[in-house]
Order: sequence, then structure tokens, then C-alpha cells
Amino acid sequence: MMENMTKNNQLGRENEKSDADRKAATIVGILFIIATVASIASYFFFKSIYDVDYLTTVSANESQMMIAVLLLFITAASIVGIPLVLYPVLKKHNETLALGYIGARTLEGLFFVFNIITLLSLLSLSQEYVSSASANTSYFQISGSLLMAEFDWNSLLLNIPFALSAILLGYVLYKSRLIPKWLAVWGFIGGALWLLGTILTQFGQGDVTFLAAPIAIQEMVFAVWLIVKGFNAPVITPESQAE
Repeated sequence: MMENMTKNNQLGRENEKSDADRKAATIVGILFIIATVASIASYFFFKSIYDVDYLTTVSANESQMMIAVLLLFITAASIVGIPLVLYPVLKKHNETLALGYIGARTLEGLFFVFNIITLLSLLSLSQEYVSSASANTSYFQISGSLLMAEFDWNSLLLNIPFALSAILLGYVLYKSRLIPKWLAVWGFIGGALWLLGTILTQFGQGDVTFLAAPIAIQEMVFAVWLIVKGFNAPVITPESQAE
């Protein structure tokens, strides 16, 4: 009887772990989609910063700029939320890389926060420019150029922690077999390609945005997989063996 009770307790704990992992997979899948959609959508609201006369048009599009800021905030929050939700699952297989994944995605989220601050600064500068009666526009032009350069650099540099996080996640998922190996390898290679593309862009090697396609598509396939299928059945780990 005691043996049956022990088995029932063990099955209960396993079912609880399975349910928790299933919920985590669903939440992570949703967060991936939210982060991607919000990030892409934000461009259509802040694109006035790339107008020739952006010092005037940004102020005229204040509402759109504030929507862009909100979308970027949602993006940053989703990006940071993904590794936090995944951590209890990944740490069973490699706690060091699970923590590394948190660090990489948190750094990526910080770059989005820097971009939010830059957009708000551009909006304030534009409003001041429009309301200023001064004929001397050099101050506004120089300040605007610096803020635009900061925004572009932030947008480029955030790709480094993003690519590294994709590589880390792909490796852990491959070793743990929590998802099909082909999907994990796809993410690993996609992250590596985008890291290469970011480096090439920094050295002025032309337009290599096509290198982002593999990881962009993989993330959406991965997200749908997690929502529909969840993680594979738990594999044997040192922790499970100890239990």
C-alpha cells in the first residue's frame, strides 16, 4: 500500500511538472508572437523620424510616436519575459546557459528601452523646434542628427544579444530534445547567420538583411509549435535521475 501511495505521489508530481511546462510553452509562444508583431508594427508609427523634414513631421505625428513608444515597451517587456518563463524549464538541462539566455535577452530589452528614450527625446526636440521663434536652427539639426545616430546604433547593436540568445536557446533545446532537433538546429543556425549579418553591417558590407529571414521565420514556427504542441516529453537529466 505504501508503495502504491509513493507511486501515486510521484505520478502527481510528474503531472504537475508536465502541466507547468505546458503552460510555460504556451506563454512563451504567445510572448514570441507579441514581441515580433509589436516590434514590426512600431516602425509604421515612428517612421516619420526618417522624413527629410523630420524636425517638423515628428511633432506633427505626436500621437503616432506615442503609440510607437507603447509598442516598443510591449516588445521590451515580452523579450525579457520570454527567458524568465523559460528558465524553470531550461535550468533542468543547463542552468548556466539558461541564465546566459536571461542575460542576453535582458540586454536586448535594454536596447529597446534606450530606443524608447531616444524617440521621446526626438519628439521633445521636434516640438521645441516647431515652437521656437529662433532663426538659428543649427542647434536643433545637430541635436537631431545625434539622436538619429543613437537610434540607428541602438537598433543595430540590439541584434548582437538577440542573435546570441537565439544561439544559446537553439543549443539548449537541441541538447535537451525539448523540441524537434530540426527546429532547434534551425534556430541555432538562424542566430549564427544574423550575428554574422550584424557584424558585416557594422563593417559597411552593404545590405545583408536577408540573413535575418531564417531566424525570423524560425521564431514564428517555434512559437506556433510551442502553443500547439508544447515541449516534448521530459528527457532524463541528472536531476531526474537523482529523484
